[in-house]
Amino acid sequence: MTMITIKWLGHAAFEIKMADKIILIDPFLRDNPQAAIKPDEIQKVDAIVVTHNHFDHFADAVEIAKKHGANIIAVYETANAAAEQGVEKTVGLNVGGTVKLDGLSITLTPAFHSYTSNPSGVVLSDGKVSVYHAGDTSLFGDMRLIGQLYKPRVALLPIGGFYTMGPLEAAMAVALIKPKVVIPHHYGAFDIIKQDPEEFAKLVRRKTKGVKVVTLKPGESYEF
Repeated sequence: MTMITIKWLGHAAFEIKMADKIILIDPFLRDNPQAAIKPDEIQKVDAIVVTHNHFDHFADAVEIAKKHGANIIAVYETANAAAEQGVEKTVGLNVGGTVKLDGLSITLTPAFHSYTSNPSGVVLSDGKVSVYHAGDTSLFGDMRLIGQLYKPRVALLPIGGFYTMGPLEAAMAVALIKPKVVIPHHYGAFDIIKQDPEEFAKLVRRKTKGVKVVTLKPGESYEF
């Protein structure tokens, strides 16, 4: 099996190397006090997935896409906004839709959050292994269906509270999704979403057996 690398860049931003592609998710870097790198430090990217158009997810996507000739993949209206700002390659699909880039499938999933364009999560799959990034969302019961349909090996879940799930709700999400590994994110960048990831890990251990909680610092990676 080809190695898959998931690097947390801070907040909800991740770099995922999978199926010989480098995918960025929600690259909020320049004005992110937590960010491991800035936009001009990114060396290569094939596609950028934007889960929704709030500034702390969409902020640097256009600049990075223009520099690297990368696709922006997002809900239709968000992709159109990127195109209007000069991004040449965009894919505007909708929740429930899938786009394929060579050997990589990118599927948008539901998320519950405020928006000016529908929020989403995303499942990346190389046909053998799936990774689920929940985007900004509350807990919702159909996360069980995401687990059943896509069987993500790794789930990337927000735990910050206030704007998204907190540790308790995210631990219940783990019980619904049943990944092998969960990586918390969307906490700590701002005072209002400060959380202790160890609290989340303890709650996961109480609610679900056999799930590994991997807590990363910005810039750190998990490989499998």
